[in-house]
Amino acid sequence: MHHTNIALDSRRPTKPEEADQFIDLDRLFAMARRRLSLVAVCAGVGLVLGVVFLVLTPPTYTAASRILLDENLTKFAEERETRPAPNQADSMVASEVEILKSARLARVVVESLELHDNADFLDPPQSPQGWLKGQLRSAARFAFGSGSGSGEPSEDARIGRAAAILQQNLVAERIGRSYVIEVKYSAKDREIAGAVARAYSEQYLSDQLDANFDATQRAVTWLQARLEQLRADWLAASMAAEQYRAENGLTAARGELVSEQQLSDLNNQLVLAQAETANALARYEQYKSIIDSGEEAAVDNAIIPTDLTQSSVLTDLKTRYLSITERAQEIETRFGEDHAQAVALRTQSGELRRQIFQELKQVTESYRTEYEVARAREASLRENVGTMSGESSATGQSMVKLRELDQQASALGTLYETFLARYEEASQRQSFPIAEARVISQANNPVSPSSPSKTLALGLSLVLGLMAGAGIGGLLEFRERFFRTGDDVRDGLGLDFLGYLPLLGSTRSTAKPQGSTPTGEPNALDHTGSSLLRIAVFSPASLFADTLRSAKLASDVVLHHKPSKVIGFVSVLPREGKTTAAANFAGLLAANGSRALLIDGDLRNPGLSRRLGSQPKAGLVEALVGRVPWQNSLLADQKTGLSILPAVVRGRLSHTSELISGEAMRALLDEMRGHFDYIVVDLPPLGPVIDARAFAPLADGFLFVTEWGGTPRALVRQTLQGEPQIAAKTMGLILNKTDMKRLPKYGSAGGAERYFHRYAAYYGEQSG
Repeated sequence: MHHTNIALDSRRPTKPEEADQFIDLDRLFAMARRRLSLVAVCAGVGLVLGVVFLVLTPPTYTAASRILLDENLTKFAEERETRPAPNQADSMVASEVEILKSARLARVVVESLELHDNADFLDPPQSPQGWLKGQLRSAARFAFGSGSGSGEPSEDARIGRAAAILQQNLVAERIGRSYVIEVKYSAKDREIAGAVARAYSEQYLSDQLDANFDATQRAVTWLQARLEQLRADWLAASMAAEQYRAENGLTAARGELVSEQQLSDLNNQLVLAQAETANALARYEQYKSIIDSGEEAAVDNAIIPTDLTQSSVLTDLKTRYLSITERAQEIETRFGEDHAQAVALRTQSGELRRQIFQELKQVTESYRTEYEVARAREASLRENVGTMSGESSATGQSMVKLRELDQQASALGTLYETFLARYEEASQRQSFPIAEARVISQANNPVSPSSPSKTLALGLSLVLGLMAGAGIGGLLEFRERFFRTGDDVRDGLGLDFLGYLPLLGSTRSTAKPQGSTPTGEPNALDHTGSSLLRIAVFSPASLFADTLRSAKLASDVVLHHKPSKVIGFVSVLPREGKTTAAANFAGLLAANGSRALLIDGDLRNPGLSRRLGSQPKAGLVEALVGRVPWQNSLLADQKTGLSILPAVVRGRLSHTSELISGEAMRALLDEMRGHFDYIVVDLPPLGPVIDARAFAPLADGFLFVTEWGGTPRALVRQTLQGEPQIAAKTMGLILNKTDMKRLPKYGSAGGAERYFHRYAAYYGEQSG
């Protein structure tokens, strides 16, 4: 079940994850699940700190009074035309709030309650942070030389300090859009809090009354002096106007000068005369034009006037003329123009026409005479108006000065009356002691503290603890640099992942040391420290053994053309469990019937050889230099049949890389290939040690062992990139020392790591 798809060249291309989602919720949930314990611990620490804060912080009590700004209280004392506009009302309420916060009112409250002599008020119990701030301020004053002397502070200084404390702990604010101001004071003593809140509301009302009285008193005093001056100025201006009128004879009747009345009458008469002249001229010109048109046209077109004595005569003549003319035309029509009667009638008609024409001339002359009379009257009136205008010119100049004097006297009189009304109003208001505010909610001594709020403090501590835990957990997650899952191996290195080797303390199977074989022969692994080298042998149904079987399958697939396979076990860092994995791999091969040889190739630090049950006298070095045949240096595990070639190092070797990669080593391996199916070499770690790199040409393949959650991915990647020969022969990677209980937390959604617990029945122990 742990078998992986192995590429023939032991390499596979990296499969990039689909990263088209902006937020990977599965990854976030997995991160939260992994760091849940850390978050819980931080939340617990936060709660503990919250409890400590509540225990060490003294309670604070808050008392509140509410003041209503009510203009209706003074409606009987003064009249207001309109209510203030909304913006003016806002400014008025804001101004009253600032008065409540003022230093002057704070000093009045301090003096009324004698707070400057109250030790509980001046030096209340402090919270830890308050005490720390006080100590820091004291140290700063001392360091900069601004500390006060050792003498007792003056009373004024104590009052100033008490007033500053009042202003610091006072809150005055408007309630919504109403005219109500709430005054809240916070103190460590409930009685002080209640007394200060009540004193503020009382002193505010008193201050308002005092301010109104003082302002009214100053206004009355000023108005009284101003009234005396205005009265004197008004009388002087009135007297100057009357004196000027008498000196210039500017007498008046019905409020108007006599000369002005006469001039006005003449002007009216002149206007009428002009109208009459125009009317007479029009009539005259009309009849003159009729006369000028000739006798016959004048008689036919003349209009008989109705306002003259000739009107009746003209009317009779005109009637007779029309009648005779009509008869003449009728006879001419019937009997012809030469008829005697027609001739007589024409003669009679001509006579009447001459008479009518003469009468019209007389009418025209009458209208001319009427026009001459009207024009003469108009000229006379115009001359009289000019005379009167010349006489009133001098009077007009005097009137300008007189009007100026009258206006000055009138203005002073009006101003005097206005100030007199204000003076009377201010005098009445001075004796009307009503403020424009009242207390609608008097402060009582608070029963329960207002801060610190236990619920808020504990809730905030819990939230801060959770946030701190989440922040630390997120930081740890985003700084995650180690291999946790097979996907990390495949995506980060492009290698095949061969499986997990559990942390040896997390499995139930433990290898029991064997004292001797049934035959009584000494065993190569007869030592209590060698039990870890036989885990796969004593627990063949374990996940540990199954992972090594996956590694065997990978080597068989990749090296199928090799009848004898030389497999090197490598790691990047020491103590990653490479030796344990190599020994168990070789032991599992031998237990399955394969001819297997385990070589301790770490000539600098032969950890495998030190963990053997017996102390060999010869090993790999002696075989390479030809001192002892390699067959005589082998140790045997009687239980599995595994052959082991140890490394006996009696001093510091300076040329280990030449020994393990030289011709002697090549010849030795070629000879061993004829006797063993698998030759497992435990090599030194990669990195600064070059032995494994030197051995790379002699190995058929490598199995890479990396500590789960202990070896940085970047280090493994850089090492493989720097060793292309080893990377090309690496058949896969094994994650060792895996914490199987924590492994499911790192698995992706649908990953095999989350379902290991379901395979417990297939193993001889729980897998996590």
